[in-house]
Amino acid sequence: MTGPVPELADRAAACADRLLEADRVLLASHIDADGLTSAAIAAQALERAAIPFETVFEKQLDEDAIADIAATDYDTVLFTDFGSGQLDIIGEHEDAGAFTPVIADHHQPADRDTEFHLNPLLFGIDGASELSGAGASYVLARALADAADVEPAAEADGGEANEMSRSTPDPRSDGGIVTASGATNARADNCDLAALAVVGAVGDMQASGGELHGANEAIVEEGVEAGVLETGKDLALYGKQTRPLPKLLEYATDVHIPGISNDENGALRFLDGLDLELKRDGEWRRWSGLTNDEKQTVASALVKRAVSTGVPASKIDQLVSTAYVLPEEPVGTELRDASEFSTLLNATARYERADVGLGVCLGDRTGALERARKLLRNHRRNLSEGIDLVTREGVTHDEHLQWFHAGDEIRETIVGIVAGMAMGNEGISRSKPILAFAEKTGEDDAAEDDAEVKVSSRGTHNLVRQGLDLSVVMGEASRAVGGDGGGHDVAAGATVPEGKEDAFIERANEIVGEQLS
Repeated sequence: MTGPVPELADRAAACADRLLEADRVLLASHIDADGLTSAAIAAQALERAAIPFETVFEKQLDEDAIADIAATDYDTVLFTDFGSGQLDIIGEHEDAGAFTPVIADHHQPADRDTEFHLNPLLFGIDGASELSGAGASYVLARALADAADVEPAAEADGGEANEMSRSTPDPRSDGGIVTASGATNARADNCDLAALAVVGAVGDMQASGGELHGANEAIVEEGVEAGVLETGKDLALYGKQTRPLPKLLEYATDVHIPGISNDENGALRFLDGLDLELKRDGEWRRWSGLTNDEKQTVASALVKRAVSTGVPASKIDQLVSTAYVLPEEPVGTELRDASEFSTLLNATARYERADVGLGVCLGDRTGALERARKLLRNHRRNLSEGIDLVTREGVTHDEHLQWFHAGDEIRETIVGIVAGMAMGNEGISRSKPILAFAEKTGEDDAAEDDAEVKVSSRGTHNLVRQGLDLSVVMGEASRAVGGDGGGHDVAAGATVPEGKEDAFIERANEIVGEQLS
């Protein structure tokens, strides 16, 4: 078996064999959409292989978090969607005999390696655009299925897993036990988990140019063949499943169409001018409920309006992209669309409820899904307020970058999203990367000299094509002031000592200038 990504097959097989040798495994994962889907994929693969495990989540895999993991009595730790960038610290504990690490990640590795390290960057595959953390976990899951050679113990009623293979939440959360229950379509080869891998990749912003590329494409193909994914060209607007048509158009600002985007009355007038039944029982219909002919009518009218209002042809082309649909999820729900699914997951973890997001990924369509939807409503409100704040207060422009400091007015877990969404608003350029500072939560008891600030950065794929690599920027600039950071070329983060922000910005500005010169 070569798996979906042949370049990774041998390393994935070695990692799978090591997991099968373990009496039990501690599964540690990141908390964003990519991290949650990574954990869910790994949890189901471990359960199907009859490997006992527990799951913990970390917002940041720093020295303290790794020390806490090393203090457990687990001899084998599976890291998903992080671990590569912390290999220097993990390696110290490995050398001391605390545990054997198995890593399925896609971030830039530290200057050290370990035997069971599955990362696309080690094999010439771009981890920022071609394979996400969930993708690496999926490659491992496929290898684990092949090595274990057992049938999955699917539980169609979503009941609890057996005691041997239980997934528990991070003890720092206030959620209950989450069990990795097999879905109704569980397959012995784990190909049904491809849908979650695609959700993770989309959530990790890897659908550049409107579709997934590279190794991700092979995972998509396996998902389609397994019947858990459908793809096709569709309108490239967020909210096609859940938003009423007027709001779908009003909030669609990636391609700004004058008289419709950010214009409630304009969107209503546009729709009223179409010869379609756009309301039923007094309620606006949703894009997902339109027939193909009706969708074509709306899309054609949008393109015509864009042309007539002077939108550049290159922008008009961006109105259509590849849609990734999960056909087994109900029409009109967030879970049917990969983009909306990933946003729902982000809303859980960024409010310290990774257990809820994991529950949704594992098939809980009652309590966990309702809690996730409530968190999403709160998340959207906070994002809107954050974007309004940044747009109103403005940003500081340096020669090669722009930045703002939100203090405690925007949560550190969402300040990067706010920064990215604010780019293009009045006074906020899309031709420079943006840095966003926020106070770290949980710092009340920290000594004043140890206080830290979270900084997130966002760029554009166009800037990346010009040479921008924010992973390098954030890593080098933060370490220059006694902090640490990393991530991807288009989005990265760091933690820096409080009071060192100016020095950090100065160094980051220099590095960006060198990259884009």
